[in-house]
Amino acid sequence: MGARRDGTLALVSLLAFVTAVALVDASLSPPALALGGVGTVAFELLATRDSARARVRRHWERPAVQGTALAATVGLAVVGARVAPSLVLSAGIGALVAYLVVLASVLGAASVGRS
Repeated sequence: MGARRDGTLALVSLLAFVTAVALVDASLSPPALALGGVGTVAFELLATRDSARARVRRHWERPAVQGTALAATVGLAVVGARVAPSLVLSAGIGALVAYLVVLASVLGAASVGRS
């Protein structure tokens, strides 16, 4: 349930950001894309440390936290599209794509370990 749901939430969020880019005809900013990606990787490295892993997972597994995070992400895409589309939407897309790559890498490594 965890990885599949995490991936689904990330894809729905990414769809909101990509849709916002299309609706406002925003151009993507490579530095903001990179910043979003680096931010995600940094967060994931911090969140997976032994001292933080259980606490982060315990909070994240609550449906209310996941629903609130999804609503906040979609809200950020809407507000970002109006306030600073190129920067906010680019950073969001960079963060979400990086998260999906991290998730795919972790799942791939886990499946290789089971073989």
